[in-house]
Amino acid sequence: MKTNFPMIVTLRTLGLFLVWLILSESTLPMHVGLGFVAAFVVAWLNTDRVATPRVVRRLRSVWYFIWLIGRILHSGVHLSKLILHPALPIDPKVIRYRTQWPGNSGIVLLGNSITLTPGTITVEVNDRELLIHAMDDHAAEDVTSHRLARHIDGLFGKKVLT
Repeated sequence: MKTNFPMIVTLRTLGLFLVWLILSESTLPMHVGLGFVAAFVVAWLNTDRVATPRVVRRLRSVWYFIWLIGRILHSGVHLSKLILHPALPIDPKVIRYRTQWPGNSGIVLLGNSITLTPGTITVEVNDRELLIHAMDDHAAEDVTSHRLARHIDGLFGKKVLT
């Protein structure tokens, strides 16, 4: 028996949103918007659906980009502190980073993610090796600790890195 997923989620969202409005007793736009988002998320998570590889890949992509935005903000704050410090305590370094990924998608995403993060830039990509410039050890930490590469591994659903 096939269910109509969008209709069920819509009805559940409206029901939960109505309960939210009654219980919150607030008509502030922020509260109403937050209530609608919360109602939708709860309805969507609690409705049976088939977890196709495409859906899983999209969810992993969303999670990766939320995580990356957090890393960008964190690195931006760190770089701002470096720049505003009277002694300007930068310690630039160039890092050679070798990858194991079979395709180019992971390498391109890694290089772009590094370049988007303040304080680091991908200077060159040759075969499976990236040449990365970092402002200091802290800026290079996501690369040298393999944190960024592990998140990209998770995005593709593979465990290439050890």
